[in-house]
Amino acid sequence: MQGTARTPSQPATAYTPTDRTVPTRSAERASYDRELVHAILDETYVCHLGFVRDGAPVVLPTLYARVGEVLYVHGSTGSRPLRAAGQADPGLPVCLTVTHVDGLVLARSAFHHSINYRSVMVHGVARDVTDPEEKRRALDALVDHVVPGRSADSRPADKKELAATAVLRLELDEVSAKLRTGGVNDEPKDLALPHWAGVVPVHRTYGTPIPDPGLAADTALPGYLPGR
Repeated sequence: MQGTARTPSQPATAYTPTDRTVPTRSAERASYDRELVHAILDETYVCHLGFVRDGAPVVLPTLYARVGEVLYVHGSTGSRPLRAAGQADPGLPVCLTVTHVDGLVLARSAFHHSINYRSVMVHGVARDVTDPEEKRRALDALVDHVVPGRSADSRPADKKELAATAVLRLELDEVSAKLRTGGVNDEPKDLALPHWAGVVPVHRTYGTPIPDPGLAADTALPGYLPGR
């Protein structure tokens, strides 16, 4: 049976594995499924951005947002790596990671303790976003990725603020997901031990919003926030 031809506007359903995206340990936990990768990225908003500075590795926690097959990463123009991304040709080689912890796996033996998790790793070259319109769209996406609907309910950055803010663009090309699910993997000889074993689920929750003291008394809590 012939397959349906794919146009450039219809990305493949999976990313292509590379030497850098195939794990050397627990390779069976790796996935290159595009929808899974997007779902993991879209569920949170803090990433860790790794790069080499002055010959030594550096990892920075920062905010990001996905727009299609592009990740936008937030930073300051005073940051040395972000300045390097704008000065280097063709950009700054980086490794970006995102991780969710879904459960604590408590085994009968200390060796077999683990966590259930979902993670994404992206390799590529990050480039400074210099086009003003793309930069504004990227900053709106970053704000809305953290709190959906917030960019339309706040003052946009002015020229001075835009000049002080850096945004990196990282293409989703060399990408992999890795995850662990399920329960305890104890050794058969340990099953009779008298220690509790199982999974402790981990969930992210939000508390009730705390209003700024300077808010007018009649300022309503926006509908996009929890706690209404």
